[in-house]
Amino acid sequence: MSIIKSFSVDKGDTFYIKHGSSNFTVIDCNLVDERKDDILQEIAEESRGKDIFRVISTHPDEDHIHGLEHLDDRFGIRNFYCVNNGATKSDESPSFKRYCELRDSSKAFHIKKGCSRCWMNDNDEEKNYGSSGINVLWPVITNGAFKKALEKAAEGESPNNISPIITYSLKGGVKAIWMGDLETPFMEEICDSVDIPPVDLLFAPHHSRVSGRPPKSWMEAMSPSLVVIGEADSEDLDYYSEFTHVCQNTAGDMLFECVDGYVHLFAESPYDVVGLDDFRKADSYGLSYWGSIATKGD
Repeated sequence: MSIIKSFSVDKGDTFYIKHGSSNFTVIDCNLVDERKDDILQEIAEESRGKDIFRVISTHPDEDHIHGLEHLDDRFGIRNFYCVNNGATKSDESPSFKRYCELRDSSKAFHIKKGCSRCWMNDNDEEKNYGSSGINVLWPVITNGAFKKALEKAAEGESPNNISPIITYSLKGGVKAIWMGDLETPFMEEICDSVDIPPVDLLFAPHHSRVSGRPPKSWMEAMSPSLVVIGEADSEDLDYYSEFTHVCQNTAGDMLFECVDGYVHLFAESPYDVVGLDDFRKADSYGLSYWGSIATKGD
């Protein structure tokens, strides 16, 4: 069993994966001040006993790195995953400064399509920490569109389109996908350069804004069983109405309990979601049971 947690952190992203192996992964952080201490404490409790603690940063927008310095101070990040970039900002926040320190340090592992790393997607039989089931589908670092996105970020423009595409898979169970804040025109430009797999959970890019809707061919390839709609102003959102979906604006914190063949969803606010199976599970994790999906399998 593994757990994916999506925190409700205003118009930003903070996730963690508590793997069934001895791995713990944080994906992005937006440690809004009123929740910072509670989130850090939960991460401390849930990662206790895990040998490998990694942080994946999709890109250095403030709503994806806010509070990174507090996360680093608390846990002493030794495994910082990001694309190799030279993003700059005219107004550097403490969080961006810490991002740059980690990005440019020996603690950084620069991710790209097909990259392999011990305990990320490659087991070490000697220490037997297990693989985390994380794989990187993008970027292709030689791709012209990606190079242009890097150049723009280095010139102080938006770093949205340097975001990687990553998947997390549980053998016999869930496959989830994250795309950071990739924007629709960019995704359309690289559409044929990415092999998109079927997935169970799509954490919709760019907080589910219309401006981050994946191309039709990607949506057809993924055919997600559940789309997780992020937090943004309602007038900016694409609700992916043709798919079963849940909205973080309504749900609050969401937790996905991933077991063989199924994902069970728990959320902060009670709600009846059309399209989910009802296993009549008891409320758990301090959250209300919302329903379940059957996974597509390997």
